[in-house]
Amino acid sequence: MDAVHVREVGLHHAADEEIFERAVIEDRVIVSADTDFATLLATRSASKPSLILFRSGGSRRPEPLAALILQNLPQLDDSLATGCVVTIEPTRLRVRPLPI
Repeated sequence: MDAVHVREVGLHHAADEEIFERAVIEDRVIVSADTDFATLLATRSASKPSLILFRSGGSRRPEPLAALILQNLPQLDDSLATGCVVTIEPTRLRVRPLPI
């Protein structure tokens, strides 16, 4: 399972709906600080795509965020494969299975 890299796949200026649909079609994980993706999952009662959501605080630079994901990926891999929302906060990490 791959993360959607917005700039790489030409979705940098795409609407959230388009990013969401592309992630579903390509079985990808959305990584964002935008809570709109969680809203889309909830309103659709969707079980895919999985979402890694960064919440308040911490660095917004890609390198530390990628390192944080990679550090936690072994414990998240199965949940991400079956469908979940992972919320990463400065002091904790929460995993909620989908659908919401």
